[in-house]
Amino acid sequence: MTKIVFMGTPAFSVPILRMLVEEGYDVLSVVTQPDRPVGRKKVLTPTPVKEEALRLGLPVYQPQKLKNPEELQVVLDLQPDLVVTAAFGQILPTEILETPKLGAINVHASLLPDYRGGAPIHQAIMDGKTETGVTIMYMVDRLDAGDIISQTTVPIERHDHTGSMFDKLSVAGTELLKETLPSIVAGKNERIPQDDTKVTYARNISREQERIDWNRSAQEIFNQVRGLHPWPVAYTTFNNDNMKIWWSEIFDETTKGKPGEVVRLSEDAIHVQTGKGVLAITELQPAGKKRMSAKDYLTGPKIQAGDFFE
Repeated sequence: MTKIVFMGTPAFSVPILRMLVEEGYDVLSVVTQPDRPVGRKKVLTPTPVKEEALRLGLPVYQPQKLKNPEELQVVLDLQPDLVVTAAFGQILPTEILETPKLGAINVHASLLPDYRGGAPIHQAIMDGKTETGVTIMYMVDRLDAGDIISQTTVPIERHDHTGSMFDKLSVAGTELLKETLPSIVAGKNERIPQDDTKVTYARNISREQERIDWNRSAQEIFNQVRGLHPWPVAYTTFNNDNMKIWWSEIFDETTKGKPGEVVRLSEDAIHVQTGKGVLAITELQPAGKKRMSAKDYLTGPKIQAGDFFE
């Protein structure tokens, strides 16, 4: 029986861990990030992968940094045949990559060499891509640069957002890994070097990327909003306060408004002129308030045509 150490953290990784157990692999330990404070009350909360591992009765290890020799040794002492990672969240030391006889593999949510890095799903949607996918790859000591073992493509529909694509790609990644693992264990899998001339990157989302620039087109802002939904969420400024924009739609309107100007209020949307086209804000969150529909927001005299978002 193949002995595996699994490394993962968010909900994306949970079905993958569950599949490994259901398929009869010997999961020696589950390595995940430490519990973190969550919410306004800062409640110490386990990762989704930890919760699933405990439900499955698996040992859990939560190192602060695997680069620390003592924490690294805990993993090496397990002597796995294979390390499987999926959105773990730490860079793995070379010893973990090279010690297992079958190597270390990663379930990465893009069609490599596109979108190496920590935010491939967000970036694909913000870039307006109509498809993305999952890559099973060998891990090396360069960011997502290892040989490709297998890939599968997943379409991005017009109203998909990062949350919906996380779910779709998690399912696709689980199935792809299930199909691919037997060939890895048997030593018969493909190894396709990545074409370094075609590499693109998807770094972790910065605060600057979250802010809406109303000089951009309605299509670009629409993609930004859904690419940052449901986290970390795009925002703009209104009356010197930040306002999160949870959802929007593109409207085919012609106005004489300037970028950022509220050109029309309808029953359930705030229509804003962009650099090209009109974007209708349908769901928002004012500073210090809860997320709400534009319809609910518009019940009071908070905004009117001619006002500006900045």
